[in-house]
Amino acid sequence: MDQNIFRKRIREVQNLLKESEVLLLFAAPQKIRNRDVEYKFRQDSDYYYLTGIEEEDGILVLRRDFSSHFALPKDKEKEIWTGIRLGKEEIKKRLELDQSFDLGEWDHKISDILTNQFTLYHFFGKDSKRDSELLELISSLNRRLREGKFGPQRWEIPNFLHEMRMYKSPEEIEKLKESSRITALGHERLFRETKVGMFEFELESILESEYLKHGAWGGGYGHIVAAGKNATILHYTTNRAKIGENELILVDSGAEKDYYTADVTRVFPSGKKFTSEQRTIYQLVLDVQKQAILDTKQGVEFNAVHEKTVKNLTSGLIDLGLLKGNLSEVIEKGEYRRFYMHRTGHYLGMDVHDVGRYFENGKSMPMKNGLVVTVEPGLYFDPTDETIPAGFRGIGVRIEDDVLVNGDNPVVLTSMIAKEIDEIEAMRA
Repeated sequence: MDQNIFRKRIREVQNLLKESEVLLLFAAPQKIRNRDVEYKFRQDSDYYYLTGIEEEDGILVLRRDFSSHFALPKDKEKEIWTGIRLGKEEIKKRLELDQSFDLGEWDHKISDILTNQFTLYHFFGKDSKRDSELLELISSLNRRLREGKFGPQRWEIPNFLHEMRMYKSPEEIEKLKESSRITALGHERLFRETKVGMFEFELESILESEYLKHGAWGGGYGHIVAAGKNATILHYTTNRAKIGENELILVDSGAEKDYYTADVTRVFPSGKKFTSEQRTIYQLVLDVQKQAILDTKQGVEFNAVHEKTVKNLTSGLIDLGLLKGNLSEVIEKGEYRRFYMHRTGHYLGMDVHDVGRYFENGKSMPMKNGLVVTVEPGLYFDPTDETIPAGFRGIGVRIEDDVLVNGDNPVVLTSMIAKEIDEIEAMRA
């Protein structure tokens, strides 16, 4: 993104801070996978949102009238091994900060940073060791009251930053569209190339390679490639089973590019056609999903979409004889949860389960323009439940798209990925 976007965001946060309030924002550290092998580095979303910096271990400090940053120092020997560092001067220039320091100065300056600041904003809970050090320092500062000095009297999570992230700018929407485009390429390859006898991990490798080929970081979360009864496991990521005849394959996967991720689920048969029972359940879920997308409008409470989805799925299950009784009673007793046990969607953006409040004062938040959500109803039939007709056992169907709230006209960012039965069967043929 244009560097001016990050500068603007920093100024917006500073304007939200009051006198005697300070925000500390920490970059992600490098994490060890095993022994001296590190995980592939991915920057903390909140830190990247304000800085655009992809280096580890940085610290951004903001007050209403002051901004500073602590960065890894320039070090020729280390840079030979791990890459060129930006250094404090370059970061100060990029973000137009008041001051910038080497990271080694943090321990000497943090006391001055917190002294006589009434409120500390910090994402407590991400790093318990860091949290303990900050709280110990605050306690130490508050023992200096007789000197006319004090540490923060209150400390809070900076939810205002997450409120900013909830509603996407035009630039962010373009990023999500690009991630969706790449995601479509991966899913469509699976529609065309999957064959009985392949393994789930082969499909996973196709997705990952397609994402990387088009400049994505990879998947924005662990790929779910679930064949047959594995599709009834909601967060199945083992991805080792062999694909058999007449199975449904559920693929939940989205590409992440430039820190914005798609989140898409598609289901298709291992052969050329859906079986009768597979077709019946798939069409029910698809019809309900389409209605839920239409309901994803400005002013509609987020939870209302889920409640209506529950009603529509339950009604369909009753019509099929898979649930029995009066619609309202079945819902009240929660009997539908045998087949539908998750929510209908979540916020989407830099994180697959993106930030922001869902409820305020116990009431579901109304959706606003610029919010991006997933819409993902599903039905899952326990393969061991002998009370279910045999043809339905082991079927798992979830259909998921990414939707931008846009007045009364929701925009499906992932609409290019086939989901109609005839489209899927055409590609399977």
